[in-house]
Amino acid sequence: MFALDIGWGTTLAIKTIVILMIIPAGALILGYVFLLKVMSHMQSRLGPMDPGGFHGWYQLIGDGIKFLQKEDVMPTKADKRVFAAAPAVVVLSTFLVFAVIPMGPDLVVKDLDIGVFYALAVSSLSVIGVLMAGWASANKFALLGALRAAAQLIAYELPLLLAVVGVVIQAGSMSLQDIVLQQQNGEIFGWDFIGNPFILTQFIGFGLFLVASQAELTQTPFDMPVAESELVAGYMVEYTGFRFLFFFIGEFGTAFGFSALAATLFLGGWSIPGVDGDWANILGPGVLFAKLMIVAFLMFWVRFTYPRLREDQLQALAWKFLIPIGLINILLTGVFKVAF
Repeated sequence: MFALDIGWGTTLAIKTIVILMIIPAGALILGYVFLLKVMSHMQSRLGPMDPGGFHGWYQLIGDGIKFLQKEDVMPTKADKRVFAAAPAVVVLSTFLVFAVIPMGPDLVVKDLDIGVFYALAVSSLSVIGVLMAGWASANKFALLGALRAAAQLIAYELPLLLAVVGVVIQAGSMSLQDIVLQQQNGEIFGWDFIGNPFILTQFIGFGLFLVASQAELTQTPFDMPVAESELVAGYMVEYTGFRFLFFFIGEFGTAFGFSALAATLFLGGWSIPGVDGDWANILGPGVLFAKLMIVAFLMFWVRFTYPRLREDQLQALAWKFLIPIGLINILLTGVFKVAF
């Protein structure tokens, strides 16, 4: 069904178009479902439930129109080229992550042997865009927010990496497709009915991944770089209109990407036990979407529940607790890998 005789250029173009559609769609879905609906229910916020005829569906469309019609303001003393390029760099890092996330046996842009390393590496590019935005804005609050973001992202890259190392050790591969197949074809104490989703053995790594991802997204309780009460939106303070919308898409698109990556590494990704071939290609995207929405719900649940940490508390959590826990998890995984 999927073995069509088309050139590599056409295949690459199709895959690129699909990726370009996934990020904005994912940002819209997470923004609508979680930011406007789940949060409204959790916090009894009636505003997002009112616009539109059914369950406030028009709120997201109204916000999009508002951003697009706003004036594009650029500070007089800003470095205009860097200021304009910063949002694009942030969004680009999100697009690059999805290039290696498989949605089926044949539905992946590129199955790299170092897919995990690549995904974590390109996700870190967003910090460059954040620093560009803060420095180019010629605003002390923007620069302070950018420096906070850089310190935070660098600190939480380590626990994020350590959380994934346990999965790589257990799977024996850094290819995301191989990791999915290991979970689909594995067994637990000789029982292979559900395969071997790594969350059962890497639950510590899964928890670390969620906490570190929350910090990488600069979402509450790790939202010091954009603290409205202190920095009036931080590195984004001078951005308006569609440029600010780019940062919004980057944030929710990255949340979509991290959720998809967590679902792939710990929940089996697109795999369904006993389903292979063409049916896996047909059902895989839906299965992966359902799993990543579960992970995204956990992330946004934390965002809507806990207050903001202080800067010293954030750094202490990473260096004194998360990194040692990650190292212990790697040690235990290595011991069990050798022993069993």
